[in-house]
Amino acid sequence: MRASIFFFALAPLAMAEAIPDVYARQVVYIACSGTTGNAQCCATDVLGLADLDCANPTTTPQSKDDFTAICSAGGQRARCCALPILDQALICSDPV
Repeated sequence: MRASIFFFALAPLAMAEAIPDVYARQVVYIACSGTTGNAQCCATDVLGLADLDCANPTTTPQSKDDFTAICSAGGQRARCCALPILDQALICSDPV
C-alpha cells in the first residue's frame, strides 16, 4: 500500500521532468520568414540589396547560431533572401 502511494505521489514529478525534453525536440527552427524566406549562405553582400556566390545551407539549421556556423564553415555568411537565382540573391537580411 505504501509503495503504491509513493509511486502515485512521485509519478507526476517524473513526467514533469520529461516534458521540456520532448518539447525541445518538437520545436522547429525557421531561419527565414516572410518575403525574405529563403535561407542562403552568401560570400559577398552588396549594400543589403544583392548577395553574390550564394548557396543553400549544407544541412538544416536548428538555431540561428547553428545557421551561422554552417555558413561560416564554408567561409560564407548566413542570409535570408527574397529571390535567390543563379548563385546570386536579391534583397537579403540577417536570419532571426
